[in-house]
Amino acid sequence: MSPQTTFDVTFDGTVAVITGASGALGSAAVDRFRAAGATVCGVDVVEPDDDSVLEREGDSAFEFHQADLTDEDDVSALVADIVDDHGRIDHLLNVAGTWRGGDPIEETDLSEFDLLMNVNLKTAFLASKHALPHLQESEGSIVSVSARSSLEGGDGDGPYRITKAGIRLLTETIAEENRGRVRANCVMPSVIDTPANREMMPDADHGSWVDPAEIADVMAVLCSDATTVTSGGAVPVYGDA
Repeated sequence: MSPQTTFDVTFDGTVAVITGASGALGSAAVDRFRAAGATVCGVDVVEPDDDSVLEREGDSAFEFHQADLTDEDDVSALVADIVDDHGRIDHLLNVAGTWRGGDPIEETDLSEFDLLMNVNLKTAFLASKHALPHLQESEGSIVSVSARSSLEGGDGDGPYRITKAGIRLLTETIAEENRGRVRANCVMPSVIDTPANREMMPDADHGSWVDPAEIADVMAVLCSDATTVTSGGAVPVYGDA
């Protein structure tokens, strides 16, 4: 089923900021929120490919912002520009992230650890920090992307798991600090069915992986009026994996 026929979510008159918008999951989230009527501000450090689904000529309800979300000055300016243009922020989706693994802790380069901390956790922290005053005004919502693997330690990808566990704790903290004002939740995918993951794991069972559009459906529900009593949650989106 397409997202439009699965359930009815309406975001007319709202503004959604979606980070990592050039990636597979970010692109799916952009499509889902646009289909529900939101004005979408997609953000990424790299511009979309020419044939990306983000290229929407004539779509006045979508705009792309190029920004380094690990740079606080960039994030501050980004949020200020969006509020100047649209007057509000209702939804923040912290999708920006990356994966690295393969080495035990004693063999992991500090540069690899720093990369994961910056891209996976610092971006979500800074985007949330600067969007929160506006989300508090609109009584909005945040949905971030954690991971199933964050629930326990593992062999070889410890720094990745650590950053994704940090997303869960960041989510719980924001929810606790903003009771009755801003809802904060996160989703925990297993393996997302993306071109990059298929290239890295060509022999895996791709049929058990989760389609980005299905995760975007869950993110939309968590921002909708259907989940007004849900905050601080970590929602499994494991599919068949």
